[in-house]
Amino acid sequence: MCLKKGSKLYSITKFKCPQCHEGDFFLHKKTWNLSKLTALHSNCSNCNLKYMLEPSFYYGAMYVAYALTVAISIAVFLISSLIFNLELWESFIAISTALILGGPINLKIARIIWINIFVSFDKKHLKK
Repeated sequence: MCLKKGSKLYSITKFKCPQCHEGDFFLHKKTWNLSKLTALHSNCSNCNLKYMLEPSFYYGAMYVAYALTVAISIAVFLISSLIFNLELWESFIAISTALILGGPINLKIARIIWINIFVSFDKKHLKK
C-alpha cells in the first residue's frame, strides 16, 4: 500500500515531516486564513528536522504549484468538455472556479511536495 509510513505519498497526504513522518509540517492544519495558510513549524517536533533548509527554499515550490495548476486545468477541461459537453466559455468558468477553490490546498501541497523532493524518510524513525 502506498500510504504506509515510509512513503513520500504518506508524508504528502498527511502533511507530516518528510524525514520521520511523525511531526506536523504546517502550524495550522485546516484554515482558510491566507496569512496562516502556509505557516510552517520551524523544526519537526519529533526528529528536529529544520523545515527551512535554506533561505527562500520554498520559492521552488512555485514550480510544483504551477504543474499542479496545469494538471487541474487540463483535467477540469477534459471532464467539462468530454463528459458534460460544455461550451468553451463554460469550461473556462469551471476551470477558474476549480483553481480559485483549490488554490489554498494547492499552495500547501506544493510546499510539502517540494520538501519531499529533497528530504527522504529515515528508517530509524520507523516504530516497530
